[in-house]
Amino acid sequence: MKNYHIQNLRFVPSAVILGIDICIVFFATMLAIFFRDSYIGILHPATVFSPIIPIVILGVRALFFMLFKIPKIVVRYTNSKDALIIFLSAFSGTVVLFLLSYLLWALNFNLNRFIPISIIGMEFFITTTLMVMYRFAFKIYFLEKMNPKKMKKNIVIVGAGVSGITTKRVLDRDTESKYNVLSFFDDDLKKQGMNLESLPVRALTQLDEYLSENEIYFLIISIQNFPVRKKNQITEIALKHNVKVLIVPPVINWINGELSFNQIKKVKIEELLEREVIDIDNSLVHKDIIGKTILITGAAGSIGSEMVRQFLNFDIKKLILLDNSETPVFFLQQELSGKKRFRNIEIILADISDNVKMEEVMAYYKPDAVYHAAAYKHVQLMEENVHAAIKNNVEGTKILADLAVQYGTKKFVMISTDKAVNPTGVMGASKRIAEVYVQSLNYTQGTTKFITTRFGNVLESNGSAIPIFREQIAQGGPVTITHPEITRYFMTIAEACQLVITAGAMGEGGEIFIFDMGESVKIYDLAVKMIKLSGLTLGKDIAIDFTGLRPGEKLYEELLATAENTKPTPHKKIMIAEVRKYDYHEIEKKIEHLIALKNDNPTHVVRLMKEIVPEYISMNSKFETLDRIF
Repeated sequence: MKNYHIQNLRFVPSAVILGIDICIVFFATMLAIFFRDSYIGILHPATVFSPIIPIVILGVRALFFMLFKIPKIVVRYTNSKDALIIFLSAFSGTVVLFLLSYLLWALNFNLNRFIPISIIGMEFFITTTLMVMYRFAFKIYFLEKMNPKKMKKNIVIVGAGVSGITTKRVLDRDTESKYNVLSFFDDDLKKQGMNLESLPVRALTQLDEYLSENEIYFLIISIQNFPVRKKNQITEIALKHNVKVLIVPPVINWINGELSFNQIKKVKIEELLEREVIDIDNSLVHKDIIGKTILITGAAGSIGSEMVRQFLNFDIKKLILLDNSETPVFFLQQELSGKKRFRNIEIILADISDNVKMEEVMAYYKPDAVYHAAAYKHVQLMEENVHAAIKNNVEGTKILADLAVQYGTKKFVMISTDKAVNPTGVMGASKRIAEVYVQSLNYTQGTTKFITTRFGNVLESNGSAIPIFREQIAQGGPVTITHPEITRYFMTIAEACQLVITAGAMGEGGEIFIFDMGESVKIYDLAVKMIKLSGLTLGKDIAIDFTGLRPGEKLYEELLATAENTKPTPHKKIMIAEVRKYDYHEIEKKIEHLIALKNDNPTHVVRLMKEIVPEYISMNSKFETLDRIF
């Protein structure tokens, strides 16, 4: 036989709820009659109770309970909004009863023998109070009995504003979460020392001590637009005490304007590496690209696809998206197919080193601007495939640059890398050669403005450290790092693309723009933090292995060569590198020789690369022998 104990019920049937509410109305009516008759009976003993009173009140109340769907309210999730609905339902019924009484009085009916106003008033207050009270009493019973506090996981919330209070209420409502909120923390002096939702508000400065003295399972950051620096500080404190960190998403991402428990997620390492929002002069960008046809190469890659998304915010005549990787192009096409401006987009599957195809594209579309993001970027792969680096990064760039001049392109923005500064590998050297070519070409013609942008690693890019570490952690490790002291610069893809588009708009030709990448990040510290954020313990649950620097890999990355200086621009995060200029005819001859040689012995190819880029010194590579002086 099934056990129908209340603890086994997920939801009480609405018919049962309606029955309970009707019983409350009957009880309230009889109590109101008793109170009234106890008083009136002393003064007017002839007063007689009419049985029609509770019948009419019950009928009106039942009607409004159904209209306001009171039985559909899930009792154990009752909140202030539900209490308001109950009040409005009862109040509406009371208004109808008052009007009915007044109508009967106007028609000369005996008011006292039908629906006395005093009874209606008392019944309203008694009914409303009991209906709300029993619901909250049941909710408290359910919360306490189903999830005793000793079995719950303790939580603290950072942020005592609207978002923090909403978070607390969401946790209270979600009875299956088995969490017990103990305290708010906030840096607002006006809130500190107050009680909100029956919880104390403590100063953020007390957080470290509080976590050390109490067994806390989760810390939830629930402050909108919280500075990244403070987010990092709080996370560091929490991780020190083995407290898991969750974060509430921005209000704009709440479903229908309401926060749900499932939206509260673990904080991601990307959120701790983000930088403050940058200011973009959209008027400058808009003026530069309005009504233009723009070609983006490498359009399905991390950088290229984000540039596509950002360009869709502007009034552009046409976007031509070119990439040679079929699957990413397919997914990009699927993403864009729902956009209103999809009809203004052309997608081309092609290789930038295919001269015939590239000329066909440039001749047909005659783009006003080219944003050249296509490149081979993985250091070790290019060290092992020198011909591919030359074919794609050097020859492909030269083909596009020459065609841009031939077909009247006004701007050509090349996206380079910090690995082109004092390169130590084939990949970085190939990008530096491409920089040299477009910069020297800029000064030999007056048709196209060639602009170069340099920046470091982007957080969400394919094949970067963070997604690799995340996958290794998910598989139980080990997490592999090449060297314990290796550091890298990071910025978000969105920020990098915003700066590229801005630099392209302000560029006059020949510049190499570099971006403020902030502070470099120690990769070991990054991995340790990711492990802790995953709720694992380094050395116990997962290990870190050091594999040694890969061929061509730097220990530290640079944004400027040692002989270079910078000068400022109107944008505080964009600077111009002052680099030495090359003679176009001389460099063209060497690069054409390099392209012709690309399938030759890799050592011969790299030797010529070093002649073109004297600062190219190989590191951890078989090509180091070329740098030795006997």
